[in-house]
Amino acid sequence: MIRALFATILFSLFAISAQAQEAAVPDRSATGGAQTLDDIMARQQQLQIDDSFRSEALGNPEAAAELDEQLGSRGGLSDSELWRGLRYDAADVTTQARGDAPRVLIQDSGMWWYEFRQGPLMTFGTYILLGTIGLLALFFLLRGRIRIDGERTGRTITRFKAFERFGHWLLAGSFILLGITGLITLFGRKVIIPTFGHESFATFALASKWIHSNVSWAFMLGLIMIFFMWVLENIPNRTDLKWIAVGGGLFKKGVHPPAKKFNAGQKIIFWSVILLGGSISLSGLSLLFPFELPMFAKTFGILNSTGIPELLGFGVLPTELTPHAEMQYAQLWHAIVSFVLMAIIIAHIYIGSVGMEGAYDAMGSGEVDEQWAREHHSLWVDEVKAKERQTPSNATPAE
Repeated sequence: MIRALFATILFSLFAISAQAQEAAVPDRSATGGAQTLDDIMARQQQLQIDDSFRSEALGNPEAAAELDEQLGSRGGLSDSELWRGLRYDAADVTTQARGDAPRVLIQDSGMWWYEFRQGPLMTFGTYILLGTIGLLALFFLLRGRIRIDGERTGRTITRFKAFERFGHWLLAGSFILLGITGLITLFGRKVIIPTFGHESFATFALASKWIHSNVSWAFMLGLIMIFFMWVLENIPNRTDLKWIAVGGGLFKKGVHPPAKKFNAGQKIIFWSVILLGGSISLSGLSLLFPFELPMFAKTFGILNSTGIPELLGFGVLPTELTPHAEMQYAQLWHAIVSFVLMAIIIAHIYIGSVGMEGAYDAMGSGEVDEQWAREHHSLWVDEVKAKERQTPSNATPAE
């Protein structure tokens, strides 16, 4: 399952920038080594071609004419070669601004990024979110709300303390705000502008940018909090296999597999939030500090060393990226992983609210009915009761 998810994300990220199909090398003898019609057609079809015949034709300074000759001042370069050098980021550019980004004057990978962002990213992102909501609605119609089978006892057990609930709601609230503002930013040009106009979108976009940039710190703080609070209780064990074997009792009434404080389903949610949320945070930091935290060239190099990209049919990933390309990959990865995590969180919200009776109490007041706890977390209830039966202190009185 992990391999399939990795392949899906990797395919989405490189579907446009790296086509698996390669065009045959055309005969350029008739053009003296210059590009042919076949080259132009191949580039229009976004096929990979060996364009070293262009990228390396940057002029030869040693072949420059003397200064007193007609082209002596050109230094062996023509206008075509100068612009080609800028296009392939091979020209010697000097700017007053520091850093590598200002020296890149022409960066042609922006078009595939824009087309992917406006096309497949928005399309499949919409399918993921609406598909998740549709499946949950169908599940609710078929299964209904998961009720407490036994009679409520009126006795409650403390499931989560105030500090734990604070960390959960800090993470949940910030993620909802980040999700909404991120969707406004992504869908603004295609949805908000045609519907509400440019001025309304300008207001939405400005507010969304400010909220997204500042609330992100709350999300990262909440992520750190829940990791250290619950990581030990979310380590998988054999009990989880029994829970998974019967689907956690979600699909059949009266089935209540034993579970500790967190069952297998909750552990899947926990590790999804930690891993995907951590990945979103890293790419988000790269976007918050443009050109300061490049990650993808080094990551692609590590992946190439494992052979995974070639095994999945993507070939060798690029390890030399312009600062602008780094930012474009960061934005796409940020959005793709966010869509996946949003779908998971929608399912989590469903179960914790309308999907299961008594589930919201755990994060609402922190107190759950003992009958609910025994049906869904029987092993945890046994542990709590065992602690309550213990004497306050085992120490013997001093003589």
